[in-house]
Amino acid sequence: MTARNRRSTPRYLPLAAAATAATLALTACSSGSDGGGEPGSGGTVDPDEQITLTMYWWGNEDRADRYNEAIELFEEEYPNIDVQANYSAWDDYWPARATEAAGSSLPDVFQMDLAYLSQYGGRNQLVDLTPYLGGELDATGMPEELLDSGRVGDGLYAIPQSTNTLAMFSNPELIEELGVEAPTADMTWSDYAQWAAEAAGAGADADPALYGAYDFTGVFWLFIQYMVQNGNEVFTDDGELAFTEDDVLEWLSLASDLRAEGQVWPPDRAAQFDPLDGFSAQEVATSGTWDNFLAMYYADTGLDELDILPIPTVEGNDARGLFQKPSMLLSAGQNTEHPEAAAALINFITNDAEAGAIFGTSRGVPATESARSEMDVSGTDEQVITFEEEMADEITEPVPTLPEGFGTIEAAWLRLSETLAYGEITEDEFVQQWFAEAESALP
Repeated sequence: MTARNRRSTPRYLPLAAAATAATLALTACSSGSDGGGEPGSGGTVDPDEQITLTMYWWGNEDRADRYNEAIELFEEEYPNIDVQANYSAWDDYWPARATEAAGSSLPDVFQMDLAYLSQYGGRNQLVDLTPYLGGELDATGMPEELLDSGRVGDGLYAIPQSTNTLAMFSNPELIEELGVEAPTADMTWSDYAQWAAEAAGAGADADPALYGAYDFTGVFWLFIQYMVQNGNEVFTDDGELAFTEDDVLEWLSLASDLRAEGQVWPPDRAAQFDPLDGFSAQEVATSGTWDNFLAMYYADTGLDELDILPIPTVEGNDARGLFQKPSMLLSAGQNTEHPEAAAALINFITNDAEAGAIFGTSRGVPATESARSEMDVSGTDEQVITFEEEMADEITEPVPTLPEGFGTIEAAWLRLSETLAYGEITEDEFVQQWFAEAESALP
């Protein structure tokens, strides 16, 4: 097997965590915007006032380039507003936001995830954007049910930017190098595990070793999808767990042999390449994650061809039970001194046609008609949109309602999965420790 010119050193993203709390504390004064009010009752941007806004998001360099290009367009339309932007990797992003929230110094505008919306929105840490609807914020081009995903109680605390669904990516060049058959759309999870074992065996003598998969059971959202595919509830209306320890053990067991035989991407390689995953590093041939990751994967790998497949099904049931999740919402920190300008920035990124063309499907399929209106639907964007169109009949389930504390239990799942990968705990210990943390984190 010949070695390709594969990236051998990790590429780290610039981090905001170290300086964020100190810098933003300077703007920690309350804006006096307590939320509430009727749509259209919020103020508008004063064109004569010189305004500085901070804006943060998570992602890679490709996403940063797209955001910065869109922000430049916004500043052209609002020459009195200067946007100071920064970004970090997902794992560094949320600890930094938690520190800022504790000190009432959240960014004026920042990327929000559904996993954390209840936590921040339910604690009066975000601006209720309802008063700006029909004013600085136009949501008429967005489906009402999608807009509602940004609500917590009676308040609108985030504006969805796009939608996405879970998918399986594969690297045909790497699969050809491994000399194995490509994964197929009709695989079950057990089939996929068997395929991953075969691929790892074929790649064992490469330098570095090549793998078919990482430990897919370490992705909490894939477990959620597995529960939905089995017809199980995930969370109760009261925000409690609706699945059992046996359900988690069943899921973990799908990759038991892969872990025991060293047939998944090893944790020491994952640590070396962090925040890139094994697929981006071109050492793993497949990846199960959100379909909007395709743009990131093209940017990270530099490849001209990647394939996108539906995720596997459960044994004895070929219904995929997919759901469409609001992707990368935008929120305004409650402490902002300029809620009107923050609403205007959110509106621009959400609706502007040129901004929509810049982002394409890199954050998912854009949420509004106007953002989609000037997209050149070709290449990566066409691939993602075509995939979602093909999966339309498979998207049959609503996205599970996520309780406050979801972000904490998702992070605990990832952390314990890494400990499991190192062989420091058993599957039983994983379950015991995770359920103990979930009991503490959930309402």
